[in-house]
Amino acid sequence: MRRSTDEIQKLRATARTVYDAAVARAHPAGCLLPHLPAAPGRGRLILLAAGKAAGSMTALAEAHYLDGGLEPDRLVGHAVARHGYTAPTRQIPMVAAGHPVPDAGSVASAGRALELAASATVDDLVLVLLSGGGSANWVAPAGRLTLAEKQAVTRALLRSGAPIGEMNIVRKRLSRIKGGRLALAAAPAPFVTLAISDVPGDDPAAIASGPTVPDPSTMADARAIVARYRLDLPPAARALLDDDASETPKPGHPAFAHGTYRIIARPADALAAARATAEEAGYAVIDLGPDLQGEAREIAAAHAEMARRLKQEGRRAAILSGGELTVTLRGSGRGGPSQEYALALAIALAGEPGIVALAGDTDGTDGGGGEATDPAGALVDPQTLTRAAAIGLDPARSLADNDSTGFFEALGDLLQPGPTLTNVNDCRVILIEP
Repeated sequence: MRRSTDEIQKLRATARTVYDAAVARAHPAGCLLPHLPAAPGRGRLILLAAGKAAGSMTALAEAHYLDGGLEPDRLVGHAVARHGYTAPTRQIPMVAAGHPVPDAGSVASAGRALELAASATVDDLVLVLLSGGGSANWVAPAGRLTLAEKQAVTRALLRSGAPIGEMNIVRKRLSRIKGGRLALAAAPAPFVTLAISDVPGDDPAAIASGPTVPDPSTMADARAIVARYRLDLPPAARALLDDDASETPKPGHPAFAHGTYRIIARPADALAAARATAEEAGYAVIDLGPDLQGEAREIAAAHAEMARRLKQEGRRAAILSGGELTVTLRGSGRGGPSQEYALALAIALAGEPGIVALAGDTDGTDGGGGEATDPAGALVDPQTLTRAAAIGLDPARSLADNDSTGFFEALGDLLQPGPTLTNVNDCRVILIEP
């Protein structure tokens, strides 16, 4: 048993090393600087940042420009990240706001961003730094929608199990900043957007709800999503969705003529770093891609079957995947997609020897209550269910109650790297020893 435990610990450490490699590849320190545009010749550089990487992106960008000779009075802006994800900055004000549910900081930050963008002239350059979480960090309710009502909409979408792309299609119609409207505010000033993608397919219109790009989705799409998930929306939100005037600006709108957009880090980049690390450790990698979507427990069941088959074939392998899974809430427990995946995987593997797994969000938090101390995910090994039974835990009951956090917390198996100051969705690692 002692040798078996030592081997399990070694596998767990290897899985964590693979995850850490994915996170490191996505950090702005390794990808932002080569993409920063030259400062404008005469006007101001207006830096606007939102999302989980906003702190690290802002600190790197302002150091680049100030140390490169840009006069401090020509650098202005505003940055916002979720609580616990801010970073020290030299000149650009940096504030915290709610995520995944917005708060008053989200509204104030969106208002300041719109104000600065509207002040831009053709001599200025608006630099927009986006990352996952920007949708919650920049909230500018449209029409008569209040913050409380916008929070209710967000909670309804989170409970529904809708993928992030569909959530954002609805949110764009309820906002004065999302869906290309920040670009409308900045026009006719030139603007550059640098983004870290956290969405499957790396669609600019979905990253932080696409505040600087045209929106190809339609009002009909938004209404269909509301109907499909039977969303109970506040009357003010319903009114906006019933009004065609709430439609977003489309491709070809002149506001986008002077803008450029570049994605500087993708889920695929992080997964490639994970793959290289797993291969260096001697594993044959089965790469399922960076864009997996679906119900967490269903994907976990499929992955468990794949892992069992690989083991039966005698293969020393690593199954890697990215993407954003969803959880349809049925219980009242605590958790997130990565933790629910891990719990469902543990149940499906049923203590299969030689298989260890880690599932974690690259931003450092997975679901939870919106605190920086929320876990990023969890680890699973052949002793998970045995240890659970020894302390009276029922994994099936925990899964039914969506209480994956409570389950793994009791076992000491939560993945808790803390805020990583980046975000390229999830990283899942399954190591198989024949």
